[in-house]
Amino acid sequence: MKPTKTKQVYNPFLPLNEYIPDGEPHVFGDRIYLFGSHDKEGGDEYCELGDYVGYSAPVTDLSDWRYEGVIYTAKQDPGATEKSKLYAPDVVQGNDGRYYLYYNLSGDVGFHSPISVAVCDTPAGAYEYYGYVRNPDGSPFKRHILHDPALINDNGTIRLYYGYSLSSKLAKASGHESAQAQQHEAQPAAFSQESMVSALMMVFHKSREEIESEPDGIMGANVVTLADDMLTVTSGPVRIIPGEFTAQGTSFEGHAFYEASSIRKIGELYYFIYSSQQSHELCYAVSKYPDQGFTYGGTIISNGDVGYSGRKEEDRLNMTANDHGSIENINGQWYVFHHRHTHSSTFSRQACAEPIEILPDGSIPQVEMTSCGLNGGPLIAKGEYSAVIACNVANGAMPHITNRRIDSDIPFITHGEGQRYITNVKENTRIGFKYFAFEGPTVLKVVTRGNGNGSFIVSTDEKDIGVIPLSSSETWCDSSAVIDVRGTAGLYFTYSGSGVFEFISFAFDQLK
Repeated sequence: MKPTKTKQVYNPFLPLNEYIPDGEPHVFGDRIYLFGSHDKEGGDEYCELGDYVGYSAPVTDLSDWRYEGVIYTAKQDPGATEKSKLYAPDVVQGNDGRYYLYYNLSGDVGFHSPISVAVCDTPAGAYEYYGYVRNPDGSPFKRHILHDPALINDNGTIRLYYGYSLSSKLAKASGHESAQAQQHEAQPAAFSQESMVSALMMVFHKSREEIESEPDGIMGANVVTLADDMLTVTSGPVRIIPGEFTAQGTSFEGHAFYEASSIRKIGELYYFIYSSQQSHELCYAVSKYPDQGFTYGGTIISNGDVGYSGRKEEDRLNMTANDHGSIENINGQWYVFHHRHTHSSTFSRQACAEPIEILPDGSIPQVEMTSCGLNGGPLIAKGEYSAVIACNVANGAMPHITNRRIDSDIPFITHGEGQRYITNVKENTRIGFKYFAFEGPTVLKVVTRGNGNGSFIVSTDEKDIGVIPLSSSETWCDSSAVIDVRGTAGLYFTYSGSGVFEFISFAFDQLK
C-alpha cells in the first residue's frame, strides 16, 4: 500500500515489516540512531531473529530513516548457544571515541549470563565482540540481576545501570499457572522469606548465598561505574530504585521498578527512565546525583494510554503489554521512543515515538500515543494510508498480557500475503488515527474484506461525520463516503454490525 505522496512520517516510523522494540535513541553527530532488540514478524518468542539491526536519520529530517544493516549477531558472543538471542541493548561513546554496545544474551542463558560488550569505530556498526563486564580480578560481574544495561558517559565517568524485579501484576497477565506465575501472583506481604528466596533461585538461576548476601535484595535498579577499558567495575553496585516488593512507603509505590533501565542527564539533573511494575508504562525518576536521591517523577507514556487524562486500565485503547524505551533531544525537541504490540502477542513489537515537553520544574507530562509522532504536526488528510498506523485498536475489553500470544476475541494488527492489516474487526471495534489536518469536504475511502453486514461509523474526537457501508467480500474492496471536517482532529472508525472484517487501508480523494 502506498502512503501519501507528501513526505511524512507516522507511527510506527520504521518500515511496516520491521520490528525493533526496546529502543534506545541516541544522537551522535548529526544523526539520530535507534538501537534495540529485533523481533520477528508474527514471531513466537522475544528477540527471535538473534541479531541487532541499525536505523538512523538526519536530526533535521525524521522522515528519512536509513537501514544500516545487521550491526551485531548473537553468535559473535563466545558464550552464546544455539538458543541464544540478544536482549535490549544500549550504546555509549567511550573516552577513546569508540562506540560500545552493551547487551545480555537471552535463551537458555537468560538472567545469569554476564553483561557483554561489543565495540565499533562508528555508531552504525558493524560491532565486534569485546568482552564482558567484570570485577577487578577479572571474574564476571554477577551482582543482582543482570538485565537491560543502560549507559552514560558522564563527563568522562562511565556509568552502567541495570536490573530487574518481579511484579505481582504480571502473573495475572501471564495466563498460566506455573510455579513462577504463582510466585508472581502473591502479594508482597504474603511472601515468607523462604518462599521468596526459593522463587528467586528458580527464576533467576541464583544460589541461596548470592541472594541472601545482598543487603538490599537482588531486585531493583542498580548502578556501577566502569573503568576507561569499558569493562571493569570500579565502584558499586548501588541500588537507586526499588522493585515492587520493597517500594512500600516510598515515592515509587505503585510505580516501582520492573525493567528497561535507561539514563539521561538534562542540565544538572539525572533522569532514570524505566518500565514500572505496571509494565505497559514508561516512567521516570529524577535526582541531582547519578547514584542516589532518585524520586518518582511520573509516567511519560503508556502503550494503552492508561493514565493519560485519567484513563483507567479497563478503558485502555490498545492491548497492553511490556514497554521499553527512552527519551532524546533531537534538533531541539525532546521525544520519547517506546514500542507497541502487534499480532495479538508480546513477540512482535514495533518502534513508535512521540514529542514530549520537559517543563521548567523538570517534570514531564504524560503524552498519548498518536499516529503522527515524529511528523512535527498532524498528518495531511490527502492520499492513502495503511490502516496499521492506527494508534488505537480497541473493542472496550482489551487485555493486558505478558510473555505470550493470546487467542482472545480482540482486534489486532497482523500480516499475510506480504501485507499488513487489522484483523478481527467486529461489533464495537474502534480504530483511531491521531491526528489529521482536514481542509473540508473529501471522499474518505476504506479498503476492507470480510463476511458480515455492517458499516464503519466515522467520527472525530467530537462527533460522528459519516457512515461507510462495508461490502461482504473475500477479496479487498473499496467503500466510501463524503466527510466534511476542518482543522486538526482524530479520525475514528467504529464497526457496527454482524460478522467480522479486516481493514488494510484508507484514502482521502478529491470530490469530483
